[in-house]
Amino acid sequence: MTKDSIGIDISKAHLDVAWPRTGKTTRFPNNRQGFAALKAWIGNSLPELVVYEATGVYHGAFEQACADRLPLVKVNPLQARRFAQACGQRAKTDKVDAAMLAAMGAALAMEPDPVARKEHHELKELQIERTALVKDRTRLKNRLQTQTLAITRRQTKARLAQIEKQLKAIEGEIATRLDQDRGRAIDILKSIPGIGATTAASILIECPEIGTLGRKQIASLAGLAPVIIPENHWVENWTSPAFDALGERHEEIKIYGKPDPGDFEAG
Repeated sequence: MTKDSIGIDISKAHLDVAWPRTGKTTRFPNNRQGFAALKAWIGNSLPELVVYEATGVYHGAFEQACADRLPLVKVNPLQARRFAQACGQRAKTDKVDAAMLAAMGAALAMEPDPVARKEHHELKELQIERTALVKDRTRLKNRLQTQTLAITRRQTKARLAQIEKQLKAIEGEIATRLDQDRGRAIDILKSIPGIGATTAASILIECPEIGTLGRKQIASLAGLAPVIIPENHWVENWTSPAFDALGERHEEIKIYGKPDPGDFEAG
């Protein structure tokens, strides 16, 4: 049995919406007024799923504004594209993408995502800022190694000092918030050899499900669970979220099955 699903394609300026059950499609601005209009358009007869793609900074405000009212499901853009290709849909417009997301929600066994608390969104914003500052610091340190003029070295050192000050403030804010909310979890993670305060904080921010799932579930969520590839079976572009060194889940792993030896025969 298919589910009643709405698909939403999110761009910087707009939300393109498709609701197959009603045969309606429409567009709203990607701002607070648009979110309110979207909820009014849907009304009290809610669908079972509202499917949208993760689009970096563009979906964050929508997620925060609508998660408490709508059954949101966030999907990987690659998964959505593969589903469209499997359906034979080659065209790619905002309107078509919204319809395909709705079809994906209707066809696949999906469940609404857990509602993230406001505190988690704020921690995520702080983590994004910290990551950007670390990248800026690395870039400036690399530049400093090649600079020879006194004035350029002086300015670079001043920027580095400013970044260090900002990093200290951001990390202090993250630590304060996590101590208040998840102090016990921080202590448990830091008790593991090799995990310090920064890594523990990053893991809890990027994977807030830790502490609520079993070992197998959390390993699968993190992309660390073993995957058995049948002999001589090639799995193309199989991807899974994975942690990087700071526990961030935005990286992907590609796993390939054992290739046919004939593929490498001299031509």
